[in-house]
Amino acid sequence: MTDDKKPDDSENTEPTGSTDAEGLIEAEGPDIETSFSDDDLAFLADPSAAASTDVDPAVEILGDLKRVQAEFANYRKRVERDREATRELNIAEVVKALLPVLDDLALAEAHGDLTDGPMVVIVQKLRAGLDKFGLTSVGAKGDVFDPNLHEALVQLPTPDVTVNTVADVIAPGYKIGERLLRPAKVAVAVPAE
Repeated sequence: MTDDKKPDDSENTEPTGSTDAEGLIEAEGPDIETSFSDDDLAFLADPSAAASTDVDPAVEILGDLKRVQAEFANYRKRVERDREATRELNIAEVVKALLPVLDDLALAEAHGDLTDGPMVVIVQKLRAGLDKFGLTSVGAKGDVFDPNLHEALVQLPTPDVTVNTVADVIAPGYKIGERLLRPAKVAVAVPAE
C-alpha cells in the first residue's frame, strides 16, 4: 500500500496572507480551535464541573468534616459563653432583690440595733454569702465622681476642690464583677466659681 498524503492546510508553512503577521500566525501551528482537547473545551464550558472531577472525593469529604468540626467547636463556645452570661444575669437579679434588705441592715447597724445577739450572726452570714458571688460596694466619701457609678442627688459648691468629688454617700451602690446593680446615690462637691 502506498501512502498518498494530501497536502493539509495546517502543514503549509508558507504565508498566504497579505501581511507578515498573518503569515507568522499560520506558520506557528495548527488552528486554535483544533488545539484544545475535549477536556479543555468541557472546562471552558463549565469550570465548576471540571474542578469537581479533578478533586479526590476523600479530600472533599475531609474538608467537609473539618468544616463541620469547626462549626461545632464554635457552637460549643457560643453556648458556653451564653450559659455563663445567663448565669451571671440570674445571680445579679437575685442579689438585686436583696439590696433593700442590705440597706435596712446597714441602717440598723448605724442606729445601734445590731450590736450583739443572733441577728449579728445572720447579717454576717448574709454578707459572706453575697461576697461569694462577688458583690462589692460602690461609692465612698472622697471618691472622684463617676457618672457611670454614682447618681448625683445634690451638688455642693466647694472652694477647696478642683474636680467633682463625692462629698457624702446617701445610699451605697453595688456591683457584681463589672455589672452595676445600683449606682451609689451621692452628694457631689463641685468646684466653686
